[in-house]
Amino acid sequence: MSFALTLPDGSKKEFDAAVSVADLASSISTSLAKNAVAGKVDGEIKPLDFQLAADHEVAILTNKDAEGLSVLRATVAFVLEALVKDKYPEIKLGQAEVSEDGFFIETDKEDQIKVTELPDLEKALQKAIKNGEAIEHVQVAKSELAEAFKDDPYKSELLTKEGDVVDAYKLGDFVDFGFSAILPNTGKIKKFKLLSVAGAYWKGKSSNPMLQRIFGTAFFKEADLEADLKRRAEIKERDHRTIGRDLDLFFVDPKVGAGLPYWMPKGATIRRIIERYIVDKEVAAGYQHVYTPVLMNLDAYKTSGHWAHYREDMFPPMDMGEGEMLELRPMNCPSHIQIYKHHIRSYRELPIRIAELGMMHRYEKSGALSGLQRVREMTLNDGHTFVALDQVQEEFARTLQIIMDVYHDFDINDYYFRLSYRDPKNTDKYFANDEMWERSQSMLKAAMDDMGLDYVEAEGEAAFYGPKLDIQTKTALGNDETMSTIQLDFMLPERFELSYIGADGEEHRPVMIHRGIVGTMERFIAYLTEIYKGAFPTWLAPVQAEIIPVNLDAHSDYAKKVRDELVAKGFRAEIDFRNEKLGYKIRESQTQKVPYTLVLGDDEMNAGTVNVRPYGTEEQNSESLAEFMDKLSKDVASYSRED
Repeated sequence: MSFALTLPDGSKKEFDAAVSVADLASSISTSLAKNAVAGKVDGEIKPLDFQLAADHEVAILTNKDAEGLSVLRATVAFVLEALVKDKYPEIKLGQAEVSEDGFFIETDKEDQIKVTELPDLEKALQKAIKNGEAIEHVQVAKSELAEAFKDDPYKSELLTKEGDVVDAYKLGDFVDFGFSAILPNTGKIKKFKLLSVAGAYWKGKSSNPMLQRIFGTAFFKEADLEADLKRRAEIKERDHRTIGRDLDLFFVDPKVGAGLPYWMPKGATIRRIIERYIVDKEVAAGYQHVYTPVLMNLDAYKTSGHWAHYREDMFPPMDMGEGEMLELRPMNCPSHIQIYKHHIRSYRELPIRIAELGMMHRYEKSGALSGLQRVREMTLNDGHTFVALDQVQEEFARTLQIIMDVYHDFDINDYYFRLSYRDPKNTDKYFANDEMWERSQSMLKAAMDDMGLDYVEAEGEAAFYGPKLDIQTKTALGNDETMSTIQLDFMLPERFELSYIGADGEEHRPVMIHRGIVGTMERFIAYLTEIYKGAFPTWLAPVQAEIIPVNLDAHSDYAKKVRDELVAKGFRAEIDFRNEKLGYKIRESQTQKVPYTLVLGDDEMNAGTVNVRPYGTEEQNSESLAEFMDKLSKDVASYSRED
């Protein structure tokens, strides 16, 4: 019986007997067969020996396809599993996963694998490649695999999800499953690198054992591997955790609280400057700044719906007795609603804009915590505006303009707009009110269209209570991240029975607009640290001028005089009084990425000048202190921008 295989260009190839994916590639062209790494059969990746015996849609994956690269990385992960099992027979194996960033395998033994052991594992991998050992695709009875993995709790657990007959791969005596496709020979592995080791809870649950993950990457071409390693080096150089440690900005100590940052004086200075900037910006835009408690009655979060939707991300309630349950707030919306409800409101007051640098707490799992990016305590630059229905679009445009002005001041240019809608099929996440959703989504779309701004649309990214505009930025590490949001909400005003007295003397329901201009202080400062590589612009730098007396005995008094005059004018200056060589102090100032280093010797003291050395340049200029302060003033006033 004949069958037809439909290729990506729509053409068909007919066969009278079963053929493998590799055979199909050979029937198309010799070069395709040479470069083939797997097949995509009806949308599923299959190995080269997969048999085709019926009508299918088939694409041949090569070393030029992203999915082909995934097959290569899966092969390296599989071979690495075999090698660690051979080297450490007692080891237990968990999951092996492939991503756009590389691959990892999970291992568990009493003395976990150390990063210093990776070079030896790389040598073993190189030997396997050189020998060109065959990798066999087999189908094995589930019961047979269960016997093979009876002493491995992780593989045994993964096996429970498989059918009675399991697709598996063999390399010598080693066998494993869970891979969609593997290359048929280790010799087809090209360029690879083992990168690091890290701990990870089994299946991401903190109640499970901690396993070891070995991370690596692989490419078909040397140039691609070199480019990727260069990218990783850049990421490491920009990592806000490393910079934060080197510049003494913040620290997190699991012994006193994982995910709870401690802000050192320099980091606190950066944060304070940003907070003052934000508050001044918002007050000038008509916002009323408030303070509200970090604790709230649990009933408020039940009314808002946060308890039902985000309970797993909230800390356990505190039983205060007599039926009172208090909750560490995970968001500020109900708090600002209480501010609004505290008075009877008139239509003449609208819009009412309420803002706060509000501290929140989220029950983040230990494995998800990362520097300032993912924390358990955070301070959100939060705001809520209460408007009449006919004010929605104007207020939306006004809010968006504030956000874009802030981005300009911080020199953030790489961003785009995403309108985030509900997924109408997801009735668990989004409350059922089709009319509300359609009206609010069309309002946001109309506002963006009126402003003439380009945007993408994303279904299923809305908040549970309403659609939103997300401003997506590219981090210095190349990740796509939501920096700011504007969210439209008809639901919470209804649930909390908010009202205002209209011109007709009757009660009306306001619309609530949620917005965060720069997100949380923690994540925003992490973003800026990586964007600037720790070289903060003058207006943000924790130390704007490092003063270095050439001779401590002869020039310290003049250094103090210069510092005092700078500080009196509101600038941030420090003196390096350490008994170190001049060259060392100058290099240290550069290492700390201070915008200006002032070297003061006899010439400067006698002339009443300062020798100015800007960060990152070989330039040196002798200026009067007044001229230097004028330069600092211009830097601060222009947010350190040339334009």
